Amino acid sequence: MRFSHHGGRREPQAGIALLISIFVLLLVCIAGIAMVVASGTESALTGNYQSSTAVYYAAIAGLEEGRGRLLVQNPNFVNNAVPNFIPPPGNTLPLGKVLYILNGSGVNPLDSADPASFPDLEYDLEFGSGSLANANGAGTVFNTSSVSAVAGLPGPLYKWVRINAVTESAINLDVDNSGGPLNTATPLYYDGAHLNLTSTGAQALEVTALAAYPNGSQKMLQYITAAPATSLNFNLPAAVVLSGNNVQFTGPNYSAFVTSGYDTQSVGACNPATPGVSAVGYTNNTDSSYSNITAPGSNVMNYQSQYSGVDAARPDIKWVGSSLPSNLQTISGLNALVQTVTQNADAVVSNPPSPTNLSTIVPAGMSASNPAIVVVNGDLTLDSTNFTGYGILLVTGKFTYNPATTWNGLVLVIGKGEMANNGWNTGQINGGVLLAKTLDDSGNPLSVLGSANFQFGAPATASLGVRYSSCWINAAQLRLVYKVLSFREIPQ
Repeated sequence: MRFSHHGGRREPQAGIALLISIFVLLLVCIAGIAMVVASGTESALTGNYQSSTAVYYAAIAGLEEGRGRLLVQNPNFVNNAVPNFIPPPGNTLPLGKVLYILNGSGVNPLDSADPASFPDLEYDLEFGSGSLANANGAGTVFNTSSVSAVAGLPGPLYKWVRINAVTESAINLDVDNSGGPLNTATPLYYDGAHLNLTSTGAQALEVTALAAYPNGSQKMLQYITAAPATSLNFNLPAAVVLSGNNVQFTGPNYSAFVTSGYDTQSVGACNPATPGVSAVGYTNNTDSSYSNITAPGSNVMNYQSQYSGVDAARPDIKWVGSSLPSNLQTISGLNALVQTVTQNADAVVSNPPSPTNLSTIVPAGMSASNPAIVVVNGDLTLDSTNFTGYGILLVTGKFTYNPATTWNGLVLVIGKGEMANNGWNTGQINGGVLLAKTLDDSGNPLSVLGSANFQFGAPATASLGVRYSSCWINAAQLRLVYKVLSFREIPQ
């Protein structure tokens, strides 16, 4: 009897399914691991990007707080915390005088040995090794706290903001194209178009901010900024400028009234830089402006010596169309000027009572060292209350001036373009006056400039007049928003 034995024999393919299953499972695991790694990398990149973006904007917030607190009209003006840090108009912020705005506990930019205190290592790179320590030793480093937190909510996570004067060497720029070594000792100024070493225009300041997040991300950003003392083109070529067509000027029948272009008034440390300008200027040499100013009845020719300026001829009344900035000779330019001044105003008043005391509409605290910007939308008629104002006064309606008031700075009558007097007293305007008619008598826009009208014609009823002062004009304009001249990110 024969028996067959088949139970112990296996086919060659036995177990291949298991191997394939294990291999497929391995591939799936590898793909899964790759996806997890990719997802983690993507999350890390996203997190880093979000952190980098957040810390960047935190540093921007620091720059803007620093720039904003340079303004006198800001209730958190830096001088309120550190008196006289920003010097009065006409003075220079010295090199080595530094202000830090600190944001957070434990922040100490002077402690270079402790990274956790967020030291300012950039200052010495700009001004030379040991400069910050020397300034601190000299007592010229100050600090104040940030005001970024509002209503109990936390503010941006920047650590400090630094404000200081700047030099060629600090910003690594040959400002005067001398080709020689960069100047390390002379503060830079901004003349409205370029930086310069000649103290022309407004002083340029450096605003630097360091921001840091808990994950270690840091950003340091920097502005070079300056008050636009000349960028609005208030370089008036006469004490009284009438911009427009067929303008009118009537002087009073009063020998004490003077319209003078001589630049003789010092304000603080500001001294006149030029001899001066003309007494009265008009912009259209093809119309009858000059005859309208000197015509019989204007009283100008009766008191020629009272209209004096840099020209020896009397009266010193000139065409200034070639010297008055072009933006002050067009409706669009003048409207833009009105908008800019209004945006920076300390007080905007619509149709005040008539007559009114100017002291009731200007902001509290206005003074020679704290000039104001006051905008009156509508007519303004002053009463006989003695008052002295400082800064920029813009009137879009008719301005009826009572010479009990003295104004130091700029008087802009842009809109209806009409200025008259309503009394006698010893007040005067020190600085400059610009009149332009961009609206008709009903307040509707004109297509071309109309006939600006300065009328102080009542016999024996006048102030002591208008006296040109470049120092008061510059002081008034330094109240405007600081302009960013450059921006950079400093590698960390």
